[in-house]
Amino acid sequence: MTRVEGALLLIKQHSPLDYARITRELERVWVCLLPQRLGEYSHSLRACILDERSVADPATALEQIASTIVHEATHARLERCGIEYEEQRRARIEAICFRRELAFAVRLPDSAELQEGIVRCLEWYPANPEQFSDAHFEKTHAEGAAEALRYLEAPDWFIRAFSISLPIFRRARRFFRFEWRRSGRPLQARKMKPCEQGDIIDPNVWRLPPDKL
Repeated sequence: MTRVEGALLLIKQHSPLDYARITRELERVWVCLLPQRLGEYSHSLRACILDERSVADPATALEQIASTIVHEATHARLERCGIEYEEQRRARIEAICFRRELAFAVRLPDSAELQEGIVRCLEWYPANPEQFSDAHFEKTHAEGAAEALRYLEAPDWFIRAFSISLPIFRRARRFFRFEWRRSGRPLQARKMKPCEQGDIIDPNVWRLPPDKL
């Protein structure tokens, strides 16, 4: 049994409500390389994406992986309700997601350390709203991307070139998004085909039909 499957089973055993929300809000759990994060939610894929380094690290408890999946599924639920992850809302959105994590963690046996970590996040984020600015997100993403490239043993010259070109790509992306919105054509998420029981499209992707486990 993989660690992700173990985390999903843990959620199903101790919090059927959270498990039901996960199977409703997410189409897949995807393990790949992420910049500086244990996990994130992808709107276009309707996926919880977990960092492969964190998942493989023995120091990352199964309960932490499960808690992260609950957190990202809460992001999915909020987006479905029309609450987008905009800069001015991020601190409040993260607080909601961490409270959902905490509600899950208290159901787990021997989870005092996990609960303490979540409480620290709930206390720290409101006191540091600058951590949710676009500028800070771009800075940490660039640093994390460079670290991920080092993890992949990319040559230093490539990492330097990537770090220089990344801001240019970001500015271009913002420009095209602005022009698209100004044209009055709404951005739409790519539709995914309905998943079927046991449907796995990649060794590191888990589809999540309600009766997966």
